[in-house]
Amino acid sequence: MARFLFALCLLLSVSCTKKVPGPLEPEPSYPEGAFALTLKRYTEQTDWSLKEELGNVVVLDVWATWCDPCRESLPRYQALLKKYADRGLKVYAVNVDADATQVPKFLMETQISVPVLLDVNAQAAESTLRVKVMPTAFFIDRKGHIRHVHEGFAEELFPKYVSELEALLAEP
Repeated sequence: MARFLFALCLLLSVSCTKKVPGPLEPEPSYPEGAFALTLKRYTEQTDWSLKEELGNVVVLDVWATWCDPCRESLPRYQALLKKYADRGLKVYAVNVDADATQVPKFLMETQISVPVLLDVNAQAAESTLRVKVMPTAFFIDRKGHIRHVHEGFAEELFPKYVSELEALLAEP
């Protein structure tokens, strides 16, 4: 009986274990160009397309109202927008909540004023951008190519993010 229980426990633990990517496994590949990305603008309820932003460096910060790290990342990206807007930086907060009724409360609490795009039920975030972690920030160059992806948010890594964006802004 003890062997049976041991085997059963072993089987259950193996079947419930989530595989964590190792250092030799490739990173997920993102689309070369995200030109097909079209979302709804939160305030106007009109379509927004990444094609409109060709010539600008774009930060897409994918977030949700229930995400605590998003409360840290969005204000930081908003500050970068204020600092680098004249150099062609655009920042968009892509909300993935199934119900957008919590968005106004979140924006008021965090004092966020960057444009919000809606991705109801995370359809584009999951299928096109392959987001796995909240928040996830995509740094897109002037030609529409995703150049950097940051999953999660760590304050100590923010200087690296700034350097990456400055390098993209310096490109023609």
